[in-house]
Amino acid sequence: METADIETDLSLFKYDNLEQLPEAYRGLSEEERRDRTEAAKDELGDDLVILGHNYQRREIVEHADFIGDSYQLSVEAAEADAEYVVFGGVTFMAESADIITDDDQTVILPSMEASCPMAGMAEALQVDAAWAEITEAAPDANIVPITYMNSYADLKAFCAEQGGAVCTSSNADKVFEWAFEQGDKVLFLPDKHLGENTAHRLGMADSIAEWDPWDPEGKDAEEVAESDIILWDGYCQVHERFRADHIEQVREEYDDANVIVHPECRREVVEAADVAGSTATICQTVEDADPGETWAIGTEIHLTNHLQRWHPEVNVVPLCGDACMDCNAMRQIDPNYLTWVLEELVAGRERNVIEVAPQEAELADVAMQRMLEI
Repeated sequence: METADIETDLSLFKYDNLEQLPEAYRGLSEEERRDRTEAAKDELGDDLVILGHNYQRREIVEHADFIGDSYQLSVEAAEADAEYVVFGGVTFMAESADIITDDDQTVILPSMEASCPMAGMAEALQVDAAWAEITEAAPDANIVPITYMNSYADLKAFCAEQGGAVCTSSNADKVFEWAFEQGDKVLFLPDKHLGENTAHRLGMADSIAEWDPWDPEGKDAEEVAESDIILWDGYCQVHERFRADHIEQVREEYDDANVIVHPECRREVVEAADVAGSTATICQTVEDADPGETWAIGTEIHLTNHLQRWHPEVNVVPLCGDACMDCNAMRQIDPNYLTWVLEELVAGRERNVIEVAPQEAELADVAMQRMLEI
């Protein structure tokens, strides 16, 4: 099947050139690994930039030249103009970096297994089939597809060709407003919780329907197409774990607790929190907090751990205590993988290169540029 006039494949099979960690690197001690990683960085110098997503563990971000959100990191890589971009993140992030960096920059993903589950919940092949059903059910409607940045390049390309755009958790409401200026309805994917929270923010909570590609007994296309906002049934496995009773518990434990959560959380969690925002917003909120304030953080546990180290004057606590878990996909960027790919670069060998096909990259870039123009 073709998506956006380009050949596509399931994400699990898209990068069959990625390699596993050699046996010789699996038993490195933390001290040895740190020393060898820094030595490789020194050898590569300005030819290298290392990106560390906020959800990466300490042993990765301590070597990163830039730490932050996925798209922000890709922009930093493009501006750095380094020959090699090593992305401590997941596959779709490395794809975005490859799309917006120059052709003479090589993007490397240290681990072959760092693939975001939420991005995999909206494969372009599935979206093709759903798009055909929904548009057939509403032939007179102009449906504008919007995909969250947390999606694969072929899905971004699909949205571009169908007149849609990309959004981030920070600008989803603005992109939704733009989409309704272009057409009658929005298909938002893959994160239904971000979509629902955005609809509420725009006062369109009564205009939502959910498309479940996994349930043959679910709502039919005609019923779904009656709504103005169609949400794909995808979600972040980390953020969906948070519950409103976690907020109740943290307020009982800390009388003065402030709660900030990511908008990928369930609607009832966002409603119960004091603030909802992207990881950049979460970081800025803690940075701006007064000494002694308590902030409970509803996002991936490693960012909470970073904020505790970076801002010891603020009482930063995980929203769900010991129940908070890390992102399994981010966890695949084992620090030993970082040492390996860097030492291979020193030796003149490129491992685990992420390269988006030219036509797919061109279309995906159109979708991202539309976001920036809004």
